Amino acid sequence: MLRFVEEIILLLLRDDDGKFVNVPQASMDRAVAGAVLMELAMENRIDTDLEHLMLVDATPVGDSLLDPTLAMIAEGEESDSRHWVEQISRQAPEIREQALDRLVEQGILEREDDRFLWVFRSRRYPMIDGHAEREVKLRIMGVLFSNEIPSPRDVVIICLAHACGIFTELLSKRELEQASTRIEQVRKLDLIGQAMTQSIQDFEMWLANAAVQGRGFF
Repeated sequence: MLRFVEEIILLLLRDDDGKFVNVPQASMDRAVAGAVLMELAMENRIDTDLEHLMLVDATPVGDSLLDPTLAMIAEGEESDSRHWVEQISRQAPEIREQALDRLVEQGILEREDDRFLWVFRSRRYPMIDGHAEREVKLRIMGVLFSNEIPSPRDVVIICLAHACGIFTELLSKRELEQASTRIEQVRKLDLIGQAMTQSIQDFEMWLANAAVQGRGFF
């Protein structure tokens, strides 16, 4: 079974050219952070309530995508989910690259470097085996367009897809309108997902205020 980080990466890659869809880097990083935290919760290593994210078991999972974050939480002071989303998002590029390496090793993706005149320009990850991606998409559609009670894993992947803003890529405009209420219902079922969304919204608001005030970033 793929980890949540690997599943959301598959959804973020375009089928036609193997490049990432155009989503804000901050949203992607926070979604990766949320994916790791949600996986640790599924592994019964952490728990959450409205105010705290609590360490339940510091025993390593045995997965290099998860154990560094678990160690950070074990060594840190108790705080809320939003705090940890922000902290882990700083390691998101490294986590994302490791997840991509694993997908390549499993034969799901291949890595191709685009070069021009021997100069490295960009990297893409064309799909070799689309079964895993199709399975994730089918799970999402099955929840969004039915009244069935979603499984915990389905709730998580919908939270992550919403946080990344990739439903506009996965659904037509009409489908998105039909599913919007259902998306809101499902994503509110997970406290980490709510904290992740709030972190993204706060960052976007900060950027908007900075632009209005003419604040420089460098």
